[in-house]
Amino acid sequence: MTKTSTDPVLRVRELNRATLDRQLLLRRTALSATEAVEHLVGLQAQNVKPPYYALAARLDGFTPQELSAAMGAREVVRIVTMRSTIHTHTADDCITLRPLVQAARERELYGFRKGLVGVDLDRLTAISRELVEAEPRTMKQLREVLLAEWPDADPLALSIAARCRLPLVQVTPRGMWGKSGQVALTTAEHWLGRPTQPTPAPDATVLRYLAAFGPASVKDMQTWAGLTRLREAFERLRPQLVTFRDENGVELFDLPDAPRPDADTPAPPRLLPEFDNLLLSHADRSRVVSAENRGRSWRGNQAYCTLLVDGFLQGVWRLEESRDQAVLTIEPFGTLSKRQRDDVVEEGQRMLSVLSEASSYDIRFGTVVRG
Repeated sequence: MTKTSTDPVLRVRELNRATLDRQLLLRRTALSATEAVEHLVGLQAQNVKPPYYALAARLDGFTPQELSAAMGAREVVRIVTMRSTIHTHTADDCITLRPLVQAARERELYGFRKGLVGVDLDRLTAISRELVEAEPRTMKQLREVLLAEWPDADPLALSIAARCRLPLVQVTPRGMWGKSGQVALTTAEHWLGRPTQPTPAPDATVLRYLAAFGPASVKDMQTWAGLTRLREAFERLRPQLVTFRDENGVELFDLPDAPRPDADTPAPPRLLPEFDNLLLSHADRSRVVSAENRGRSWRGNQAYCTLLVDGFLQGVWRLEESRDQAVLTIEPFGTLSKRQRDDVVEEGQRMLSVLSEASSYDIRFGTVVRG
């Protein structure tokens, strides 16, 4: 580590407040939905609703129709990028970020090599591109054609190979608010009407990552991106960055003029979706998740929406809706003060006013994680 004896130390709460500020979670901002998606370098979107929950927690005046309209206009798209997970990205980021992580998608195929014996991956890529650019296809439809070509291959491995080899976006109405639709895919180039870019140097993305998630270590960004060997990019950028260290002596990089609020800066409660990038984008998550609450936002394969209190993970929540009523159940991990409970309820009311169309709602504290 470089200069750890002289770099200023950032305590956990200082890192917490800095990251919350970059994540638009200390105060709501007037950014548009598209501007926020760009600033945050994408939103986790394994399911349809999480990007809407994420923006409702961050933006002043947000309506779900705003993000939905941006999807309809092809200003934002849903595509597999970082960590092999579906993200909502701006069209520009779709075109540039997917090539950046393409090497990781190629490595992902190694785990499916036994099911791809005898498969010509270049031919598979060409066939898949022709199919999805003729018209959007479901994975099932794509798999059936590929299996006819390679009947001895593993069907899942064939579809994974197509997804890894090609920048496949989910076409609308999938992802749009209040719309239904199965996952149908075409290439980013076809959907957006422009070619993807050559694989870029990671330097510009390093700077954007620090603007949205910093201060951060090299391993932190590698965790976020699902990439390795980013040390060289950080070293190239070192002259234009500032460095700190955390309480364990790990070197942290940051933009010189980025906000680093005081540790006592108030952090209002926030209701975040499952897998919000705030909780997944650092190798050391202690800036948001305390040791005693690590692993409590999921059970088995079930991930839960999360509650922040005083800037840290302090509970989970569930929203159940019908046409007439919405029931928001919040399960804190510990005892909240009356003021904290009141603030959480107020935040719940605000979220429901933005995202629920039910004629009435109930906010209760109860059990979310069962079994």
